[in-house]
Amino acid sequence: MFQAERRNNNSISSALTLFELIYHSIVRSVRKGHGNAFVAIGINVLQTVIFVMAFYVMFSLLGLRGSAIRGDFLLYIMSGIFLFMTHTKTLSAVVGSEGPASPMMQHAPMNTIIAIASAALGALYIQVLSLSLVLFAYHVAFTPIVIEEPVAAFGMLLLAWYTGAALGLVLLALKPWFPQFVSIFSTIYQRANMIASGKMFVANSLPGFMLAMFDWNPLFHAIDQARGFIFINYNPRYTDWHYALWVGLVLVMIGLMGEFYTRRHASLSWSARR
Repeated sequence: MFQAERRNNNSISSALTLFELIYHSIVRSVRKGHGNAFVAIGINVLQTVIFVMAFYVMFSLLGLRGSAIRGDFLLYIMSGIFLFMTHTKTLSAVVGSEGPASPMMQHAPMNTIIAIASAALGALYIQVLSLSLVLFAYHVAFTPIVIEEPVAAFGMLLLAWYTGAALGLVLLALKPWFPQFVSIFSTIYQRANMIASGKMFVANSLPGFMLAMFDWNPLFHAIDQARGFIFINYNPRYTDWHYALWVGLVLVMIGLMGEFYTRRHASLSWSARR
């Protein structure tokens, strides 16, 4: 009568439990911005459209349309903005996810890996859905779009998401130790990427001394390579998506080690004194 309930703790049931927790955490992270999930997605779509229109007007007023790739000019702008927003939104979501001292971690099945994964996947879900809606509306209402290698181009979007999540993981591990530094650094990094991401120009058009100012940035490589897969008239010569992949792998390893160390030493009393 009072026997403890037996649980099947094999690897399959554990994996299913993990995926279920991640799913519910993704739903929670998507609805965090607004109680209505459709409104939260609509806000992100509106932000994307405003970004695209602002850059379209700026390029037109400054006479920079001639420096773009020969092809659909709006698609050229959107290719940079989509990857930029995916990268920065994912970084913000991972940095703002639940840390080891969060009250959510008091629930036994919950852990920081689930919180990080749900924040990153939730950001990817919103960005991919927003991208699909904007491209569909543009394709139907204005002009048909042609993407030369859509699978490879989407892979560059995933690479931008991956590098954003990797850097966010490193900053999340540092956050309990240096909260002010992480907040300032993440803000500066996102603002600097307005230019350093290369979404306003292509690497082939830059002189050598300027190229050295941008090729440290994995997002710069991802955006430039994405445009090579989107447009038949552009062949990127100075960027390599392998660089972004290796930078992401290194940041993930550093972030996981830092998160493991922080999780073992984090205390609720840290935030009490701030």
